[in-house]
Amino acid sequence: MNALTPSRRGLLATAAGFGLSLQLLAVPAMAADNELNKKKVIVVICRGGMDGLSVAPPIGDGEYRGLRGGLALNDTALPLDGTFALHPQLTAVHAMAKAGEARIVPAVATPDRARSHFEAQDVLETGAAGVYSTTSGWLNRTVETLSAHRKVDALSIGPTAPLILRGKVQTASWSPGRGVDTEARLPTLLQDLYRNDALLGPALARGLATETMAKDATAGLGGGDSAMMAQGGGTPSGFKAGAGAAPGAQQGREAAKTLGESLAGFMREPGGPTVAAISLDGFDSHANQAGLLNQRLAYLDAVLDGVHTGLGPEWKNTVVLVATEFGRTARANGTGGTDHGTGSTALVLGGALKPGGIVGDWPTLKQNALFENRDVAPTVDMRGLFKGVLAEHMGVDRAALDNAVFPSSAAVKPVMGLV
Repeated sequence: MNALTPSRRGLLATAAGFGLSLQLLAVPAMAADNELNKKKVIVVICRGGMDGLSVAPPIGDGEYRGLRGGLALNDTALPLDGTFALHPQLTAVHAMAKAGEARIVPAVATPDRARSHFEAQDVLETGAAGVYSTTSGWLNRTVETLSAHRKVDALSIGPTAPLILRGKVQTASWSPGRGVDTEARLPTLLQDLYRNDALLGPALARGLATETMAKDATAGLGGGDSAMMAQGGGTPSGFKAGAGAAPGAQQGREAAKTLGESLAGFMREPGGPTVAAISLDGFDSHANQAGLLNQRLAYLDAVLDGVHTGLGPEWKNTVVLVATEFGRTARANGTGGTDHGTGSTALVLGGALKPGGIVGDWPTLKQNALFENRDVAPTVDMRGLFKGVLAEHMGVDRAALDNAVFPSSAAVKPVMGLV
């Protein structure tokens, strides 16, 4: 006699016949859905082409000091392993790394190779294979995909939503007073405009070097009232109103940490956003890179520290991705800075992260390993990194990742094993 395979309808009928509640049969599925509903992802975009060799200096690479010259970070770097360390301003990130809650991706890039801020940021935020091929962002399309199965809200920090969160799905934005780093982006735009001008390009670089050296190492937010836009709302619990910029590095870090805590406050509220994006400007380091990155990386570190501490118990459900549009040249230039490059370093942080070493392969800084004899050669496609987190942490299926979220990207495999 053939064995009968019970149908779902038959099982339900049998259960009803024995007086069992049909709701009990749905408990495992409901529990799985509830677990997914707790998952959160935050994307931090560091605009300007953040120098990966400063974020995570490969101090154990034999070519590092010779290439970097005066920009090399030696005894001051915070060690991670036998090859890599972190910039001395990334103290909070280093503590998270030692706790197994932060990892580096030291040779990552988008598909774009033009080294233009405009084009590279477009590809980074749209998730497309080519420049200006779509007008929506991959994080918005992620929310659209997830919203077909459960309620997912998204939030951006700043006066307007960045491209990464623009699209069909309405998202919220929140701005602390005058906005986030509103003055830091202008130099980036000007340097992109004049990068091929033999006269204006070097002149702008020299001017920025003089300006940077004259400034205190400050990084702050504009004070004033905060407002929730697009979907209404209010201020997150624990937000410190009027946290404005003040002279001195310590005040800058405190203001930046408040920004991170404010973002965390929104996300830890019951029914708060599941997805968030924030842009930090000012990482274009053509001149006086050491001073500039001391300031900007201290700011980034404080924001991440604020997110970490502000989320509290929700940190264990969270993954934070920190990415930039491209890296910098391996060699320093004549103004104490570096020029537009290719491979950079991304950071993956969160209580949901699996402990481990570097993500991806390290190509080394040997002469024959440099991309076009000048840049860190990428070994990880940025889309693969994003795909891996979205698949494992947020439950987005591979077909949606390959076609809807990152169009025409089936050849790019997700980086798995992160969460």
